[in-house]
Amino acid sequence: MKLAEGQVAAAPGADAAEILRRVRAGTLKRFAISALALLFAVLLGLALGPTNVSLGDTVRVLLSHLPGVDVAESVSVSTQNIVWEVRLPRVLLAGVVGGTLAMTGATYQGVFRNPLADPYLIGVATGAALGATIVITSGSSWSWNGLSALPLAAFVGALLSVALVYAVARTGGSVPTTSLILAGVAVTSLTTAITSYLMIKDTTSAGAILSIILGGFNTATWTKLVWVLPYTVLATVVILAHSRIINVLALDGDQARFLGVDVERTNLLLLGAASLAAAAAVSVAGVIGFVGLIVPHAIRLTWGPDNRMLLPLSLMWGASFLIIADLVARTADSPAEIPVGIVTAICGVPFFLFLLRRSRMSGLW
Repeated sequence: MKLAEGQVAAAPGADAAEILRRVRAGTLKRFAISALALLFAVLLGLALGPTNVSLGDTVRVLLSHLPGVDVAESVSVSTQNIVWEVRLPRVLLAGVVGGTLAMTGATYQGVFRNPLADPYLIGVATGAALGATIVITSGSSWSWNGLSALPLAAFVGALLSVALVYAVARTGGSVPTTSLILAGVAVTSLTTAITSYLMIKDTTSAGAILSIILGGFNTATWTKLVWVLPYTVLATVVILAHSRIINVLALDGDQARFLGVDVERTNLLLLGAASLAAAAAVSVAGVIGFVGLIVPHAIRLTWGPDNRMLLPLSLMWGASFLIIADLVARTADSPAEIPVGIVTAICGVPFFLFLLRRSRMSGLW
């Protein structure tokens, strides 16, 4: 397996302790860079918009909500409300959704042993959107005791979609790239068609359904953030706990079994966790494509494919990427707002074509 740069840089004759020290230093450096990038993206997302707020005032508003700290006296009440009540839930929700989609993309790629697996490309996102649409058009309540039914319905739609794509695309013990893409396109077309039909049939819910189809954070609230967190946190814990095993799954099934991995059970658990996380993201943000493709591959190209680092770094860089993409979506055509799915598609389609060509030249399909 290819190791990230810095993990094999020890001089000839260096002892194991020195090698371990360099590995830890390299790991710490990567996480520090990623954390700084995420912090910068958050502050930028809070400060910029139709009404710009200085970084100093933004930090003062944030600090003033800590116990015993009051440094926002010089900041107007309207500015405080813009930062805390309008932009902060939106930025945090974009971060949670972006990190979730990037992590689930890396998980699907590891489970399927296919570099082009992605919640959007294999139909998981549109399947989740269909599940959420069915709940919206059913006329029933969306939440009980503070928990929304949308993520659960989206999870069922996502799980059915991924099961169908996997069953159609699987050939022997592998999932060829061509078969995966074609099956994903077919399932995406079917679920999108059904969603469109339900939207036409129930015009009173057309706005809510359209927001799911187009994707965006213009309706972000603290409540939506609370809705999505239980599902994403649970899925994240499960996936990160299996990061070492996902490395083993990169081998073929027989070799993984020889090393003591229950391949079928592990695949089922990881696909369920990834689908739950992706479905929760879709239920609050709509269909946002290519995040799960761009971010994990960019990290692999920069720091290597070890899932013990790839998965947590995907969380951090996915959050940063979608926060910045949402910032572009709400400022590029101000005062109008572009659906963030359009921004990610503009970034993702060229990257997808590059990966497709690279996979073909490498003989992966």
